[in-house]
Formats: sequence, structure tokens, C-alpha cells
Amino acid sequence: MKKLFTLLAVSALGGAMTLGVYTQLQNKNNNTSTKTPTETAFFQTVNYTAVANGGTNVDFTTAAEKTLHAVVHVKNTTMSKGYTSFEDLFFGRLQSRPQIGTGSGVIISPDGYIITNNHVIDGAQSIEVTTNNNKTFEANLVGTDPTTDIALLKIDTDEELTYTTFGDSDTAKIGEWVLAVGNPFNLTSTVTAGIISAKSRDLSGRNTQSFIQTDAAVNPGNSGGALVNIHGDLIGINTAISSQTGSYIGYSFAVPSNIARKVVSDIMEYGDVQNGILGVIGRTLNGQDSETYGVDDTEGFYVNEVQENSGAMRSGIKKGDIIKSINGVKIVKFSDLSGFLKTKSPNDVVQVTLIRNGEVKVINVKLEKLTTIDVPFIGTLKELSPSELKKRKSDYGLEVQNLSDNYKSEWNADGVDKGALVVKINNINVNSVSDVKNALSEYSNNVFQISVVKANGGKLTYRFR
Repeated sequence: MKKLFTLLAVSALGGAMTLGVYTQLQNKNNNTSTKTPTETAFFQTVNYTAVANGGTNVDFTTAAEKTLHAVVHVKNTTMSKGYTSFEDLFFGRLQSRPQIGTGSGVIISPDGYIITNNHVIDGAQSIEVTTNNNKTFEANLVGTDPTTDIALLKIDTDEELTYTTFGDSDTAKIGEWVLAVGNPFNLTSTVTAGIISAKSRDLSGRNTQSFIQTDAAVNPGNSGGALVNIHGDLIGINTAISSQTGSYIGYSFAVPSNIARKVVSDIMEYGDVQNGILGVIGRTLNGQDSETYGVDDTEGFYVNEVQENSGAMRSGIKKGDIIKSINGVKIVKFSDLSGFLKTKSPNDVVQVTLIRNGEVKVINVKLEKLTTIDVPFIGTLKELSPSELKKRKSDYGLEVQNLSDNYKSEWNADGVDKGALVVKINNINVNSVSDVKNALSEYSNNVFQISVVKANGGKLTYRFR
């Protein structure tokens, strides 16, 4: 009996201590300042000085409530032609039938602008948006950027819509709690939680992407949905999963909000994306590269070449410099650099911190307009100045800088190499990166056409399927 009494007393004391600690933690959490703006301008980015601690007792309800009504269900309808019966096949009768795809989108303004993934609405003849309160709208496609997989939609409504505020994805930290909000498997208004597992992920292997990686559960249908921090601010657009089955297995990826915001702003102002480039060519360092180049640093971007007439050249960046950071953003891998530049525009001035011969230097560089673009089947094309075109006796065209490795032998067999001029894509005259993007949007029915002028003046037209 005495032992039983002692055990009960110890249990009661332990329970009292646990309750006391819990109460203190709750009071501390309740007193934590989490600035919530009462009036937010379109495209305003919110920064918080007080960040909630990780671990237990993190409250996701506020973030979920702020986001649920700003995330919509997106349905796209395309018409495809095919044989629906043996008789159709026998008589060669192609039948049109609708194909429906679904995804998610995020309302980013009270008047109905919605951001989603390009692959969610790619090829759609009609787009339908359903809000969290089950109201359905026909959506207009404002513009897209396939490179970042971002698209902008617009719905017309007389009422002000609930929308989400952009957060600063550059300040998001690995290990920070996040929520993924979307419509997986047509299950509307689904919220999952996780942490930021990594930043600046490139899944393509071509240094063209810079994703936020999370372990929040994301499945088909989540594409285009919101990735938000615990304050409910948009820090990413959920885009991809890494899976052998097509469903979530622990890794998901989102386009950082700073990139998405820049893309949307450019689409609204210019109709396409205006990218700023630094004007350097090189690679990020590792132990092996450091030995090859004879440098001590194993992190940073090693400059192999400075492009002629670029902002980097005018600012004095030289071959052999090692770029360590830009505007305070640490550069460890190439996707750090490419991801940062995707948030900037031509004529923006950035502060580059680099190592030269063991000394730290800080150089301001004015970014230039992007004048190159990668095109399927052929490779990298570059804009030419009017004087350069005049020398080529052409009024329009882009120069082939590099041929695609997959088709290089075929092009070379026909006498096409670096320096050839691409004058038409899908029967549209091309003279700029913007022209090429517009011509590529006409790539339909699995047919792609390109017209080339060889260095000797010979003209060829190719059709790809």
C-alpha cells in the first residue's frame, strides 16, 4: 500500500510539472508576435521578424484558414481525335472526344488573377475554375512560361476574392515548417504539412531549374497549388513529385514564390518573361574542379568565360573569378545562381561578391536582356543585331550557337552547324527570343517545322514528329 501511495504521488507530481511547462510554453507561443497585415497591396511581399520555433506545438490552423479559400480547383478540357471503334479504324473515321485534366491554382489578387502550372493548362481548349465555396468560373489564359512551368489565368467576378500574399522564398530556411494546399485526386481543399528539405534543386540536370524541395505530401492534382509558411504566405507553387509510381513517396518540389512572382509580373506587363543575365559562363566548384583549376575554394561559381559586351565584362569580372554570393544569396551550386537571376530583370543592378587571387572583391553588375533560347530538336539560338543580320543578307533570323547533342550528327550530315541561321519556326518568321516562344506555342498535332539557312546560303526546311 505504501509503495502504491508513493507511485501515485510521483505520478501526480510529474503530471503537475508537465502541465506547468505546457502552460508556460502555450503562453510564450500566444505572446509571440506574428505580424498580420490588415491591408495588403497586390504582389506585396511580406517579411516577418518573429519566426515561430520548430518542434512541437506549432499551430497550422491560421495558415490553413488563410490559404484554403485562396486555392482553387482547375479543370482543363482538350479535344483529341482517335478511333473509338473497330469500324472507325476500318473506315478511317477519326472521332473527336474531350479529354479532361485537373490541377490546382492560387488566387493572387482580389479581382481574379490566378497562378498555376503551365502543364496543368497546356493545350487546353477551355479552362474552368472552381473556388473553395463551390462557385465555378470560365477562366481566360493570360500567359505562360514553359521554362518555369508557370501560367497566369484570369476569372471575371463582381465580388472581391480571397487571395494569398507572396512571401519571400529567398528567406525560407531548410527545416522550416510548410503546408501544401491543393486538390489531389480531385479531393478539394486538402492540406498537408512538412518541412523544407532542400532549396535550389535542379531535376532536369540542365541547370535550368531551382525548386524548393519539401516532404509535404503532394500527389497528382496538387500541381499549381500553394506551398505556404506557417503564417500562410505563399513561398512556392507545387509543381512536381519524385516517384516511380506517379504518387507521393516522400519528395515534392515547388517553384519558389520569388520566381513565380517575377514571371507573373512580366506576363502582365510585357506579355512574356524578361530575364536578366549576368554574362558569365562557367561551373560550380567541387573538390575535383578545385584541383583542375588550381584554386583552394570548393564552393562557388568559377568563371570560365566572360561574354563579350555583357554587364559582367563592363563591370570588370574576369576569367578565373569565383562568385561566392549575389545580393547576399550564397552561391554553392549553379541552380543557386540561375534561380536568383530568374527573379531579376534586365537593367537591374546586382552586387556580386567574388574571390580573385585570394582577395574578396565586391562588384556591381547591371544585368542584360536574355538573347538566347534553347529550342527542341536543334539547340541554342541567339538573337542577332540588325547590322549582323545585314551581313548575313537577311531581315530576320537567330543564329545557331550550339546544336542539340541528340540530333547533332543529323544536322551535320546536311551541312548545318554552328553559325547557321534559323529563319522560321512553324512557318513563323523569328527574329527574337519572344518570336521563338510564340512560334513554339504553335507546336501542335505533334508536328514541328523549322527553316534553316546554312553558312553557304543553302536553305533547308525540316519537319519533326
